[in-house]
Amino acid sequence: MLRRHARTACTALVAAGMALTGLQAGSAAAAPDDQGAHRTATVRTAAQTLGADAARPELLDAMRRDLGLTHSQALTRLANEAEAGATAARLRQGLGGAFAGAWLDGADAGTLTVATTRPADTAAIRASGARARLVTHSLTELERAKEALDRSATTDAPVRYVDVRANVLVVEETRAGAGERLVGTAGIPRDLVRVVRTGQAPRPLYDIRGGDAYYMGGGGRCSVGFAVTRGTTQGFATAGHCGRAGTATSGFNQVAQGTFQGSVFPGKDMAWVAANSSWTSTPYVKGAGGANIQVTGSVLQPVGSSVCRSGSTTGWHCGTVQQHNTSVTYPEGTISGVTRTTVCAEPGDSGGSYISGSQAQGVTSGGSGNCSSGGTTFFQPLNPLLQNYGLTLKTTGVDPGPGPGDPEPGGTWAAGKVYAAGDVVTYGGASYRCLQGHQAQTGWEPPNVPALWQRL
Repeated sequence: MLRRHARTACTALVAAGMALTGLQAGSAAAAPDDQGAHRTATVRTAAQTLGADAARPELLDAMRRDLGLTHSQALTRLANEAEAGATAARLRQGLGGAFAGAWLDGADAGTLTVATTRPADTAAIRASGARARLVTHSLTELERAKEALDRSATTDAPVRYVDVRANVLVVEETRAGAGERLVGTAGIPRDLVRVVRTGQAPRPLYDIRGGDAYYMGGGGRCSVGFAVTRGTTQGFATAGHCGRAGTATSGFNQVAQGTFQGSVFPGKDMAWVAANSSWTSTPYVKGAGGANIQVTGSVLQPVGSSVCRSGSTTGWHCGTVQQHNTSVTYPEGTISGVTRTTVCAEPGDSGGSYISGSQAQGVTSGGSGNCSSGGTTFFQPLNPLLQNYGLTLKTTGVDPGPGPGDPEPGGTWAAGKVYAAGDVVTYGGASYRCLQGHQAQTGWEPPNVPALWQRL
């Protein structure tokens, strides 16, 4: 755990999408209403929905620096990641219990691979434009085994995750034999697990715009994750290990800022701070040179996607998503459900923003290494945090509203609600299944965004 004490204080993009976009377009056909007539809707591609066409120069420059991409490759990659995420989500729904994970490869994320345990699925996977991989273990089987490991984990085997590329459950150990002992204690089959020796144990990165510094009343510095609102209250999401409910904060300028309203750590690493009337939430993350990076939504991106982090110690750095649903055991206890990345971080970056394109991903929890020699970091995904506290992410999304004379369709879908993959809603007399977890917003109604919703 790294604590920083206060005293140390779009058309081209759409065209760039993979062949997978054909599936997206096919699912976006106008649907008949109850009278059999076809309604006209503005249906968005995945790249448009996720704001890939709104990438700021500062984001593209950081992707060039940290991922070795040209400007054109960075633009193409963002579009490809958006389309691939939607395709993988649809395939996951169709494959059910045989689904074994999905990931992206290539400098521009041009290759999506989807794994299955069922040979009969490979033709459908290839028909979607993805590569098919036939494997032994389903994702559900491996994740259940990981849950068993989590219940017995110690800091000698601090990190557990499913490596979907290798179709294996990985245990990182800092002490020889710790991984084997953990597997034996948990009583899971040895062939599910690969033990990896690591020299560094992760720790939370201790010490209203994402990435800016804030200071805790009891000492220490962390970073703002994402600006949020709760009703009329302004505030921000951050890491739970930075403070407990009731902890007072001051902003980057040392002016009184607000108070922690809720905090969970360990178990999860989530918290939120309600700001006083002197502070206003803005839909931005601090990028390179202090530039504002727009936040347009919160769709979690697939393994292999690019992701950038903003923090008050090391600023703006990029890398890729390695694994979702990772478990980490810190000296203070185990946290589960975090995402493992190749982005570097240092003390004081805790709580700061992870963003992929313009989609908010999560808040910095911990990691190992540093931004000189490189490292591994973990972020607490944002959507569970928003849902847990009833928060609304501050975004720059345009609210088109209904057209002149158009009624608001009825149904259970609601803007501001956090939806997980698999959730079913009704809207305009039809039922839809959520494909990718996100916080709903006006303009992302199910018929309009087939990257996020599948009509049943």
